[in-house]
Amino acid sequence: MGAMGSSSSVSASGAHSGPGHAQAGLAGLVVGAIGVVFGDIGTSPLYTIKEMFHPHFGLTPDAATVKGLLSLGFWSLILVVTLKYVIVIMRADNEGEGGIMALTALAQRSLQKGSRLSYVVGILGIFGAALFFGDGMITPPITVLGAVEGLEVISPLFKQWVVPISLVILGGLFAFQRFGTAKVGKAFGPIMIAWFVVLAVFGIYNIAHNPIVLKAMNPYWAWHFFATHSWHAVLILGAVVLTVTGGEALYADLGHFGKTPIRWGWFGFVLPALVLNYYGQGAILLRDPSAVANPFYMSIPGWAQLPMLVLATTAAAVASQAVITGAFSVTRQAIQLGYLPRLAIRYTSRETIGQIYVPSINWMLFGAVVILVLAFQSTTALATAYGLSVTGTMLIDTLLLAVVAYTRWPQARRWVLPLCALFFLIDCAFLFANGAKLFSGIGAWVPLFIGITAFTLMRTWRRGRQLLHEEIQKEGIHLDTFLPGLLLAPPTRVPGTAIFLTADKGVVPHALLHNLKHNKVLHERNVFLTVETLNVPYAPKEKRLKIESIGNDFYRVLVRFGFMETPDVPLALMRSCDQGGIHFDPMDTTYFASRETVVASKHRGMPFWRDKLFALMHRNAAPATNFFRIPGNRLVELGAQVEI
Repeated sequence: MGAMGSSSSVSASGAHSGPGHAQAGLAGLVVGAIGVVFGDIGTSPLYTIKEMFHPHFGLTPDAATVKGLLSLGFWSLILVVTLKYVIVIMRADNEGEGGIMALTALAQRSLQKGSRLSYVVGILGIFGAALFFGDGMITPPITVLGAVEGLEVISPLFKQWVVPISLVILGGLFAFQRFGTAKVGKAFGPIMIAWFVVLAVFGIYNIAHNPIVLKAMNPYWAWHFFATHSWHAVLILGAVVLTVTGGEALYADLGHFGKTPIRWGWFGFVLPALVLNYYGQGAILLRDPSAVANPFYMSIPGWAQLPMLVLATTAAAVASQAVITGAFSVTRQAIQLGYLPRLAIRYTSRETIGQIYVPSINWMLFGAVVILVLAFQSTTALATAYGLSVTGTMLIDTLLLAVVAYTRWPQARRWVLPLCALFFLIDCAFLFANGAKLFSGIGAWVPLFIGITAFTLMRTWRRGRQLLHEEIQKEGIHLDTFLPGLLLAPPTRVPGTAIFLTADKGVVPHALLHNLKHNKVLHERNVFLTVETLNVPYAPKEKRLKIESIGNDFYRVLVRFGFMETPDVPLALMRSCDQGGIHFDPMDTTYFASRETVVASKHRGMPFWRDKLFALMHRNAAPATNFFRIPGNRLVELGAQVEI
């Protein structure tokens, strides 16, 4: 599945690594991990072997070729998923959280702020997150199509129904998102356990009829495949990589389940089931080369094909669900870290804060999925578009891991850095193989186009916010000079507390200046409130709130949240009312905020088209007050125009 795979399928705060894991019980967490973490990589057998024998590779299913491809797939699972993600990269947890943005924040924390390396790490992290959106748009159609294509094996007459049925399933899946995944999430574990058991059983059944395929575990056959096919073998890696898509999700869901349950689920259950099924499909190909049309379904006895079709479609829906909720989680993290504009976020569970629904992202994904299904219409066609974004994210993970190992692991880096060099070579080989697809048709350009578009939006938003902040600072009045002047001719004071939201702690908020200009009054108590997002998942209690009195009932308040948290400003103020001698009475408090209108300029800031793009994004962003959960009946918004 790629970057940050399914990272919102369980609580984003409540399931933080630590005591919560112990309370849930190891067995329950292993079942939950099997249901959520392994959906994407677990549905890869639906189409992987089939794509290895795609006509444009020119391979025939003879014994040496089948064993060579099985060996490549097996050792990809061992080196990339097992060694890289399950054993090594899970060590790089950001206070219990995983995923590419958590890894980026962890890498930057050890670097000098504003340094060139810190900037490069930030760019890599944003690009990896951008590639995830491309992966997130391709995973649902390829998994659902891969499952529904079993109809063609049952009867060729059903071929015309594959696309319509796939669209109905995907439409229902996206429509369901607004109700949340809390209830259906409980069913994920048993469904995927049944799926992996069936994969293993039919794998053993087929291997028993042709056990010679087990010789493919010997890496000699992978070497022999390269020796036989020379440089052409590298291009086959574009299909082999399908065995490891979804591997990054194991790391992305680290905070939800912890290292131990994910490792138990992988070593004790998922890895054996996948290997047995892949080798079972290989055994079928050796016995009946015509099974290359759809090795997965043709490895299933006729009496079991229809039940398998139902189970496979359900498993594909689970894998797609994980990607969709992962997109919601990535979006929220990107918003918190300042890489995307604030979007409307709905909370679908009172008990689990991580169950969120982002309508704009949901329907954007659905629109892209429908276009992809109608444009490609089969897993074979979609496979040309799949893999580039996944391998790009895997390569970025390796580079970020090397930075973390070098800066934060003085003891372990002696063995981690050489492994990073090995991972780098493997990732580059996979990336080259998938990059070659760019010359075989427009399909491979799809994820790259999506990734570059998302990256441009994220970088434009980040840079635009910086320029906006600089312009506000230029036009602003410093508090150090404003307050003494104000007290020389103090305006009338009215009862209550006024909280002015400001991004700059040292500058007078525009909202205060407008209030003085138009209403000519001050409240008895005035608070300049700044909300800050830390590069850790959850803000420590001791760092949550900082209150500073600056004289004459004026206060400077700093509220901090982690990038995995939902910022609730009123709740944070109420819970910390005993600090600094301030009591915030909700009924006696009014929030003031300024809402800037951005005007693009040709002669400063970014290129004009990016200025216009930022202005459009800013205009359509959800108000900060909604994002910070400030009640509308206690809010006064005042406008301001800023040219960048």
